[in-house]
Amino acid sequence: MTKYSNKKCRFVILISGRGSNMQELIKTCNSDNWPAEISAVISNNPKAAGLDWANNNYINSTYLDSSKYSNRDDFDRDLSIEIDKYSPDYILLAGFMRILGCSFVRKYYGKLINIHPSLLPAFPGLDTHGRAISSGVRIHGCTVHFVSPELDSGPIIAQGYVNVFSKDTVEILSERVLEIEHKVFPSVAHWLTLNEVILDKDDKVSILNNHNGLFYL
Repeated sequence: MTKYSNKKCRFVILISGRGSNMQELIKTCNSDNWPAEISAVISNNPKAAGLDWANNNYINSTYLDSSKYSNRDDFDRDLSIEIDKYSPDYILLAGFMRILGCSFVRKYYGKLINIHPSLLPAFPGLDTHGRAISSGVRIHGCTVHFVSPELDSGPIIAQGYVNVFSKDTVEILSERVLEIEHKVFPSVAHWLTLNEVILDKDDKVSILNNHNGLFYL
C-alpha cells in the first residue's frame, strides 16, 4: 500500500466546456482518496457546463470570459491572478480551448499539464480525429504533456492508444479516444500527487515506480 504524506497536492483545473476529463479526475481523486485538493475550476467560457458540475460538487469555480478581452496578454494576466489565489502545485488543462501566451507558459512551466486528443507529435491543434481518419492511420489516441510555449509540443508524460477502424466516423473515434483519456489523465494526476513525475533541467520526463506512461484501450 502506498504511504501518503500529510501534504496535499493542490490542483487548479482549467476547462472550456463540459469538462468530462475534469469530472473523471475529480471523481477518481475522491473515490481513491488521493493526497490531493482540487482548489478551483476555472473556465474561459461563462456557459461551460463543467462549471455547474463543479458547483454541484462543492468545488470553487469561476470564469473569465475570454470573449470580453481584446488581447491575449490581458486575459493571461487576469487568469494568472486568479490561479495564484490558490497557490497550486499543478494546473491541469482539461479541455481548455484557448492558447496561452509565452509569458504565461514560462511563468508556470513545469506546473502546466495538458491533455491533447492525438498521439503527439502527430496532429497538433484542432480536428485531430478527422485528420487521423483522413490520413489512414490505424492507431490514434491521446497525450498528456507538460505545456511549452510552442503549441502541443511540450515534454510527454503519458499516451493512450486506441485502434482506428475503417468504418469509424469522427464521432465514433472521438468517443473511443475520450474513453482512453479518462484512464490516462487521472493516472497522471495521481502520479503527480505522489511526486512520481520528474521533469529535469533538460526537459526530459521520468516516471518513478515502474509506470511506463503507456495505456491501451
